[in-house]
Amino acid sequence: MQTNCETPRTTRQTNYRPTAMNIRATLTALLAAAASLTAAAAQKAIDRKALVMRNNPVITRVDTLASLSVGNGGFAFTTDVTGLQTFPEHYRHGVPLGTQSEWGWHSFANPEGLRIEESYKMYDFGHGHRELYATEHKEKGRAREAANWFRSNPHRLHLGCIGLEAEGLKPSDIKKPRHTLDMWTGQITARFKALGNDYAVSTVCHPRRDMVSARVRTRRAAISLRFPYPTGAHSDDACDWSANSRHQTTLVSQGNRSAVLKRTLDGTTYFVTVSWQQPARLTEKAPNYWVLRADGNELTFSCEFSENGNGNEDENENEDENGGFEETQQASADYWKDFWTKGAAVDFSHCKDRRARELERRVVLSQWLLAIQCAAGTPPQETGLTYNSWFGKFHMEMIWWHQAWLPLWNHGQLLDRTLRWYGSVEHVAREIAMRQGFKGIRWMKMTDRSGEEAPSKVGSFLIWQQPHLIYLAELLYRATADTTLLSRYGRLIDETATFMADFATYDRQGDRYVLRGMIPAQETLKAAETYNAPFELSYWYFGLRTAQVWRERRGLQRVALWDDIIRKLSPLAKDSEGRYLAAESAPDTYQTLALISDHPAVLGAVGIFPESRLADPRVMKHTQEWIWNNWNWDHTWGWDYPMVAMNAARLGVAENAVSALLMDKRTNTYLPNGHNYQDGRLRCYLPGNGGLLTAIALMCAGWDGCTEPNPGFPKNGLWDVRWEGLHPLPAYTTPEP
Repeated sequence: MQTNCETPRTTRQTNYRPTAMNIRATLTALLAAAASLTAAAAQKAIDRKALVMRNNPVITRVDTLASLSVGNGGFAFTTDVTGLQTFPEHYRHGVPLGTQSEWGWHSFANPEGLRIEESYKMYDFGHGHRELYATEHKEKGRAREAANWFRSNPHRLHLGCIGLEAEGLKPSDIKKPRHTLDMWTGQITARFKALGNDYAVSTVCHPRRDMVSARVRTRRAAISLRFPYPTGAHSDDACDWSANSRHQTTLVSQGNRSAVLKRTLDGTTYFVTVSWQQPARLTEKAPNYWVLRADGNELTFSCEFSENGNGNEDENENEDENGGFEETQQASADYWKDFWTKGAAVDFSHCKDRRARELERRVVLSQWLLAIQCAAGTPPQETGLTYNSWFGKFHMEMIWWHQAWLPLWNHGQLLDRTLRWYGSVEHVAREIAMRQGFKGIRWMKMTDRSGEEAPSKVGSFLIWQQPHLIYLAELLYRATADTTLLSRYGRLIDETATFMADFATYDRQGDRYVLRGMIPAQETLKAAETYNAPFELSYWYFGLRTAQVWRERRGLQRVALWDDIIRKLSPLAKDSEGRYLAAESAPDTYQTLALISDHPAVLGAVGIFPESRLADPRVMKHTQEWIWNNWNWDHTWGWDYPMVAMNAARLGVAENAVSALLMDKRTNTYLPNGHNYQDGRLRCYLPGNGGLLTAIALMCAGWDGCTEPNPGFPKNGLWDVRWEGLHPLPAYTTPEP
């Protein structure tokens, strides 16, 4: 099947011999680009400020699912209807009021001396050697205790709640609230009446420091600083308010305008520097509970959190050095104006389809949410820096969904900030590969900033996190053309691909390579029984081909084994009805309810990845049609809808692309604050937000060689989508080796 965006055989490689086909395709692409530039010049530039401002959320009632957050990528502060964190207990089962950072972690004591090695279990998946995996254990004993301890430790900390201090104030006392986030300046404002008083609160986060600043105006203004003990629970707000005896908050120093508090929780310490501009007094009300009370009706303060106590302790510091509210407010406004003007933009205001307004809202809010809490020096957890999921750990198979959009939307520097973490944990990834008998480095799945793999009965057997570094680095290079990236990530890409090649098993009888011994992205299949899942096959194919391109860019020879695997990797298996299977080992895919639940990962084989010889587009389109009409959509995840949209766009089914993004399903719900709601456990799910932005980039800018404008939107006169600054996704532009 040919689509309107059939990929010509152009090339981005530096070492190739031009052919007539290459030249014709290149000229076609250049003419298309020129036409696009001409159209863009004729089109009025998008009013970035108007685009952002019309999507600012305004909350007018106490809604625990409508919390609003500020942040700087590695630190975030989430507020309730008061503009601060006055009611953390009330919001704990909604979108909790987190104060979290990329560095804030804690571990409970380990008096039994449990070791991660005690969780290891031996498997034989047919790779010619036995393999040790860190996994959970059903049987009681040290193996189970070790797995449970290392799974939940370390866990991410809630650094402290900053709220209004008003005796007896309850959520029901809040009258006529107006809680607003101005994304153009990065400022939250809250106005309301309570207990006979008028309140006006403004809150901002510093773009370069882990600091929140606020101005409170009311009669006898005062704020509270309350510090919880961690729960260590799987998914919650990380606040145990009943354990005051297990942690301490002590005053290190105090001046006329500032004070430093030291937090001690078992073996973890961190510091909180509080500063204020008007005359005020900081006093201890109860253990781990401090109050800053102004002498008058205005209190302007800053609160900076630091791992090593580098806050300014000089009582004579000036306001600018200490980061006063006005300074932070201005720094925030400058940063966010720069973010919105230098990044890409998509404007749906000229569309006539009634769904366009909601799609624009989701797109703008998703950029905000991901930029404030998923753009740091470590990968993000699935709930970002809002509250804990999976103990606050991050899942490495999700980094693509969190951050692939960044270079596509011209924010490559934020992705580069995170990708450098891979190099810092290379030694851990190498140890994982070695203990399992493989060459190269095997990237961990569920981990923390140390890179240590958390035991898991599912996560330890996933493999689709492995090529993410290759894909993300490729997107970054394509968007920036920064040749220093070749030396920064080139060797890591080589080592990543070395593991991928060693993991593939050669089937001599079929003269093909097979992927076995893994739980695929569709997590309803068993590692011991599964081979040749379509998503993983396509990712191995894409990853190895891209790794070879990176070698050529660096002036190195291609690896012969990688080329052999590329040529002989198994194609996707299909059933007698002409539908691609969940795995070659799962011939009953469409007769088993469990196999048409969870992720419809087969569709990612074309969509996330370009069309290739592994997948026949006609069969893939038939597969998509069946999935569209029959999938168990009530058992899906937030990133499934963008994945379906990308598949539909690549296959030329634009109406399905739009409809997938706006499908009316629980896990495709976007709350007033923009968060992708999943269920009562995951009220935030940022991979859905990131996937949405990546899908929109593909639907607007297409992919290499695509000459159709806005290929992911129907040509029915209802979708006049205008955009600036987006980058296309990859397509295979050279023949197989």
